[in-house]
Amino acid sequence: MNAKPLITLRNVNKKFNKNGERELLALQDIDLQILDGEFFVFVGPSGCGKSTLLRLMSGLEKNHDGTITYEAGITPRDFSFVFQQFAVLPWLTIYENIAIGLVARHLPAAEIKERTEAELKLLGLQKFADSRPRELSGGMRQRVGIARALATNPKVIFMDEPFSELDSFTAEELRNELLGIWKERGMTIVLVTHIVAEAAELANRIAVMTPRPGRIEKIVENKLPRPREKRAPEFFHLEDELYRLIKP
Repeated sequence: MNAKPLITLRNVNKKFNKNGERELLALQDIDLQILDGEFFVFVGPSGCGKSTLLRLMSGLEKNHDGTITYEAGITPRDFSFVFQQFAVLPWLTIYENIAIGLVARHLPAAEIKERTEAELKLLGLQKFADSRPRELSGGMRQRVGIARALATNPKVIFMDEPFSELDSFTAEELRNELLGIWKERGMTIVLVTHIVAEAAELANRIAVMTPRPGRIEKIVENKLPRPREKRAPEFFHLEDELYRLIKP
């Protein structure tokens, strides 16, 4: 991709205190650039620091060694985050859950209404605007999370295994919808997954991470044309390459 870098990481290391006695090195020597408009995916074994890296880039996690810099004009206000565990607020309606980021930015009421209703329509949630999250299926609740992330019109959306709690059919439907939204709106998406086929389906580039301490083993450029044919030999070849990197 011939695109400018939005987020640059240089020699990033992350340690956690374990039981107050010793430090656990979670990430080591991370050098990476996330490019404007790309769909970037991290894969790697469980516990390798994928989610920690996502939180560092988004500003949800603060303490680290090394540097994380943003392209001029980019701040954490330009980011949204979609969590694995359907992070919707149970005491709010679906409408209120989607609008919460807009309310926090003190936007005019008419604009909040317009943008919230647009995302409700986009994600097929109009009928559930006055419902509570407990009344919705897991797939519908994750639609709420995606709608909330989109409502603030972010430049970057970080997604931490957003489809892992869903059945395969619902996950497939949401991935297809997400790809359509990404293509139409031109935002950057940075996603963590443990599913190799998901990375091959979605990503422009794929960072394969090592076991802890997490390092980037290789960044694989995905040159498969879109829409991607998941039963094509080239798709299987890419999956095989990723599996070899993850399990050397």
